[in-house]
Amino acid sequence: MDHIVRGVLEFRENVYPERKDLFGTLIEDGQHPEVLFFTCSDSRIDPNLLTGSSPGDLFICRNAGNIIPPHSNETGGMTASIEYAVAVLKVRHIIVCGHTDCGAIKGAMDIPALKGLPHVKEWLGHCRSAMEIVRERHGLSVDSCLDAKYLNEAIEENVLQQVQHLRTHPAVAAKLATHKIEIHGWVYDIKNGNVRCCGSNSVGFTDFNDYYADVISRVTDNPA
Repeated sequence: MDHIVRGVLEFRENVYPERKDLFGTLIEDGQHPEVLFFTCSDSRIDPNLLTGSSPGDLFICRNAGNIIPPHSNETGGMTASIEYAVAVLKVRHIIVCGHTDCGAIKGAMDIPALKGLPHVKEWLGHCRSAMEIVRERHGLSVDSCLDAKYLNEAIEENVLQQVQHLRTHPAVAAKLATHKIEIHGWVYDIKNGNVRCCGSNSVGFTDFNDYYADVISRVTDNPA
């Protein structure tokens, strides 16, 4: 805990005073994030660092495997967070960000290995469709464990499937139908910093610079 305590001291003594006006504004005006950002609980992922964002910019939801359960009548933390972000905060973009070397997806690829972890096993059931797609694509039996060579493919397929799950939530469906929200699927490569992207109707991923070419052109021509 030494470095955590040291970090809080540094924040209070140096970081907070430098950004006191920002925090004051966030208290007075409340939060108005433009983006709902889903990602994995993995400690190697830092959404604010990755996006260069500040407090108040992202409404962040994290769990093992960046999973978004399909909408149901059972209330859960992810469902409530989606509803609040879309209906109350009125976010304009939702990003579902997976990452390379994901331990949750490794678990989903070999469910029998999760013996003794019943809650993890049940949670990763929300990745099942992604794993079945990978098996079907390669002619593998439905009860087979996926080899490590399929990991990156499974990670991308999981993001695609979670994006589809997101579309089942009524608040999201309503905003999509009226073009008031946009869904982005990302896979962040921890080793090299690259990001691959897909849209809400995509079946595959493209490079970040190609996917956001128009936005990149706009922000480079008009730097903040």
